[in-house]
Formats: sequence, structure tokens, C-alpha cells
Amino acid sequence: MLGRSPSRRGRLSAVPAAGDQLDATDARLLLALSRDPRTTVLALSQQLGLARNTVQGRLARLEAGGALAPFERRVRPEALGYRLGAYVTVQVVQRSLTDVSAALAQIPEVLEVTGLSGVADLLVQVVAVDADDLWRISEQVLALPGVQRTDTNLALRRFVDHRMTPLLERAAGSAPAAGE
Repeated sequence: MLGRSPSRRGRLSAVPAAGDQLDATDARLLLALSRDPRTTVLALSQQLGLARNTVQGRLARLEAGGALAPFERRVRPEALGYRLGAYVTVQVVQRSLTDVSAALAQIPEVLEVTGLSGVADLLVQVVAVDADDLWRISEQVLALPGVQRTDTNLALRRFVDHRMTPLLERAAGSAPAAGE
């Protein structure tokens, strides 16, 4: 059902493919930022043995190219009172995917919407204050024009947090590739 060519923002990855991949220096820079997000450009340049202008230029390129996620990704919903998380799979009427996605983006409790292959068309990550709030949000999603069916699954525990460090370490040349 994903027939349209998605915009850069709508892709699973907003980072351009092929020739614009990160090199080992970019990975080392991102690792250093991951360890201490508040570090200065000067401190990064000293730590990595790079000129300050090189670090500044690379950071600007990484940000403009979409390699750096927005700061809001670091804010935990629990800190805002949203202690309940869930994943809602959504089946959508043919050709309504764009409209349904746009409508989901208007619901504040919707954190992320991902297009899927298979029976479900969308995977929607939502947060709620409690079970009654989750019911309200689920009903709101189901009521959207173009939504045929939803299935809500509670997130009980996160065993592995969102992470990039192992991949950055590999790209920086400081970790073995899988299977080595």
C-alpha cells in the first residue's frame, strides 16, 4: 500500500544513501557527542585531533543532511506524565495512507508513525497517561477517515533502549563487525 515515493522527511531514514554515508571521522565525532552532548566544538576538536573549523563544518553537514535527530528525541514521555506506552497497528483503506498519516500527526500523543509491509499498513507509537487515556487515543485513531482496523499492544518493558553507539563504534573502526 506504500505506492507513493515518500518525501525525504517521510522516509524510514532521512539520511541520504550511497555516496553521502558517514565516514570514520564523522562516526568518531558523533560518538564523542553521544558521550557528552553538551561538549563544545573546541573540546571536540581537541579530543579528536581535528581543526575547529573542520569539526564545525562536519557538524553543520551532519545536521543539514539529517544524520542528527532532533533534540526532542531525548525527552522521555514519562517526564511529562505519559507513563503508558503502546504500539497501534493500523490497516488503512487503499489510497488513504497520506491522509491518515497527516491526521495521526495532529494527535499529540502520537510519537511516531512508520509505514509497514504486510497486513498492517502503519505502526503508530503512542503514549498515554493511563488506561482510560489510551482508550481515548485508540478511539480517536479508529475514528479517522480511512482507518479500517486497529490493534493496540501495550509496551510493558523496554529491554534495549534506542541506541546507535554499537553502529557508530563499528563505523569509527573501534568495534568488530558482526560475526567477526
